[in-house]
Order: sequence, then structure tokens, then C-alpha cells
Amino acid sequence: MKNPNIVILGAGYGGIMTTVKLQKALGVNEATITLVNKNDYHYQATWLHENAAGTRHHDDTRIPIRDVVNFSKVKFVQDSVVSINPDKKKVQLAYGELDYDILVVGLGFEAATFGIPGLEEHAFMINNINSARLLRDHLEYTFAKYHNEADHHEGRLNIVVGGGGFTGIEFVGELANRVPKLCREYDIDPAQVRIINVEGAPSIMPGFDPQLAEYAMNSLEARGVEFITGAMLKKCEADKIVYEKDGVQEEVPTLTTVWAAGVKANSIVENSGFTTNRGKVEVRDDMRAPDYDDVFVVGDCALIMDESTGRPYPPTAQIAIQEAELIAKNIKAMVRGEEMEPFEPDLKGTVASLGHNDAIGVIFDNTKIFGWKATVMKKVIDNRYLFKLGGIGLLLKKGKFNIFY
Repeated sequence: MKNPNIVILGAGYGGIMTTVKLQKALGVNEATITLVNKNDYHYQATWLHENAAGTRHHDDTRIPIRDVVNFSKVKFVQDSVVSINPDKKKVQLAYGELDYDILVVGLGFEAATFGIPGLEEHAFMINNINSARLLRDHLEYTFAKYHNEADHHEGRLNIVVGGGGFTGIEFVGELANRVPKLCREYDIDPAQVRIINVEGAPSIMPGFDPQLAEYAMNSLEARGVEFITGAMLKKCEADKIVYEKDGVQEEVPTLTTVWAAGVKANSIVENSGFTTNRGKVEVRDDMRAPDYDDVFVVGDCALIMDESTGRPYPPTAQIAIQEAELIAKNIKAMVRGEEMEPFEPDLKGTVASLGHNDAIGVIFDNTKIFGWKATVMKKVIDNRYLFKLGGIGLLLKKGKFNIFY
């Protein structure tokens, strides 16, 4: 393929890593590479729960695209994707249109609310930098407001988090660290604050190692988190939530509901005519869309089945990065007329933080870790990604080196 026009949509984990790898793999005379992203920065989605709780500033989480992408090799277009027409090989943007010869779709995720009434209108999400920043500011405001209202609202200091999976548990872990500081700052008795996690499964972290899930629950309960498991959220209103457990509906007054119980692929993918499964493109083994030889799909928009379990691989940052590395390699092979390779995930384990001083994980050959060891491993994983993306310079600028606290 002679000097193809390669367009990469989205600068999430998959999109930015594909871009960085391609700019190194291909010469400027071999292809034209264009990266499209709404913002001029990439952000660490796995750090958003820290931004939302207010334990880490959002500037630490976002990485300017110019810091990792060579603009002499890659054209950057800051714009929003509206639609994709794979038959005409066109991408419609909010302020223009792009043609492509090879397309990489890495548009990320959206919150899945499962039709629960009131969630979209009243619940906070942790989807991006702006939504995390909004939640952080809301928490600050609601604590500041407590001593500045004549009648305290019953739910003023109740924080309800829907979802006991990774995002929900990592967020309540950060809250457990943040709330005592907010109480000291705004002269509030910590006993008046409730952090409530509502999970539909019988226990938190469904699918994770049961012993580690129990450890996580015990750790968080010791820091004041309440768990309501086996309960389905039925309704969210501005000043309360309604959940059902054992056939009985209960209300919890709250002015802060956070929804962290599900994501789906960006709806643009399904609306653009690709064959999808649960809103995602079930890619071929070389990461291409089933109906289009010139379209690769990465990250949250791609679905890859795990043959050993019969279920899809979870859309983690780890797997998105590995997908991106293969996609870059396969695009290079396509451009040079070489044979492409199949994707073979190399999952090294999973670690979930429970605040800045505790974590749980399963690494390498199903080795379980928790506490300080898991906390250190979590930071090692974060730092490893920064090094892969931007080298030692980015690692020193954004890395987590506070391993003792």
C-alpha cells in the first residue's frame, strides 16, 4: 500500500499508544498519520477515581498530546467525531470531514445506565476529566454548605456509590481517605458522614478472587464504608435513591449519587453500521472489523472473546495497550505488504487500589497480594505505562513515587 492516509480516532489508551508506536514504526514518506481527539490531552482513565474524590489533581492525570506525539510525523486534529461511514471511508467531525485508507477506532466508552430512571439526570459519573472534576467540586461544595444552611438536609452528608466493581470500589477507597480531611476542613463530625456502596451481586468485586474481595470489604468497612450487596438500584432522584433488596424497596436520602456500575462502547460505533455484539465490534484475530479490511478497532470499542471462558476479555487499560501495540505492528505490515499477526493477550494480572495506602491484586501466576505490596505494585503498573508511552521524561514528570504512603 503506497503512502496510505491513516486516521486514528480517539486518544485514550488504545488510540494514543497506536499513534506513538506508528510514528516510530513508519517513515514520514511511508504514510500520513492523523490523530483525532476532542481534547488536546490524553488522560489516565484509571486515575479518574482519584480526581473525582479530590485526592489527586486532574493536571497530574492528563498528559498533553504534544508531550508524546511528534507533530512533525503526526497531524493532530482537535475535534469531535460525529459519525463514521466505513463504506465511503469517511469520518464526519463536528467541524470538518476526513478521508482515510486505514482507520483505527478507539473512541472509548460511555456510561451504561441500563434505563434506571433518573440516573442520567441526577447521578454523577466518572467518565472523563470534566466529570471527575465536577464530582470533586460538588463534594467540596456539599461539605462547605453544611454549616451555611439553616436546616441541614437529611442527605447532605450521605454519599451513595452505585456499583461494587473496580471503579466503584476504587472510588470509595479514595473517599475513605478524603472524607476525614473534608470533615476537618469544614468542622464536621466524621460520624455524620455516610459512604454507602450499593452492589447488585452478592458481594463486591464480582468475578474477582473471593478472598481478596472480602479483604477489600473488611478494609473499607474499617474506614467507615457501608455496603448494601444483593441490591438493585431502582430509581435516582435529586435528593434520594431507591433500591430493592430481597423484594423490599428502601430509600436512602442523598444529594450525592455516583454511578459506577457499567460502561458501554461509544455509541458512534454501533450507529456507524459496523457489525456489533453488545455495542462493540467483535474483531478478527488481527484486530480488524469483520466487514472491513481497512478498519481496526481498539480498547473499549473492541470485543475479544476469551476461548477458555467463553466470555469477552474485560476492557482494561492493560489489554487496550497490548491491542494498540499489535495494531501498530499490523498496520506497518499492511503498508509494507507483509503478513499480519494475530492478537494474543498476555495478561499479567490485575490490581485494584483501596485508597492510597491499601490495595488488592492477582499477579503473574495467580499470586494474590494485598496491603502495602499491592499498593506498590499498583504504582509500578502505573509508572510502567508512563514509561512505555513517553519514556523516562514522562515517567519523571507524571510518575507515582510515593511508595511509602
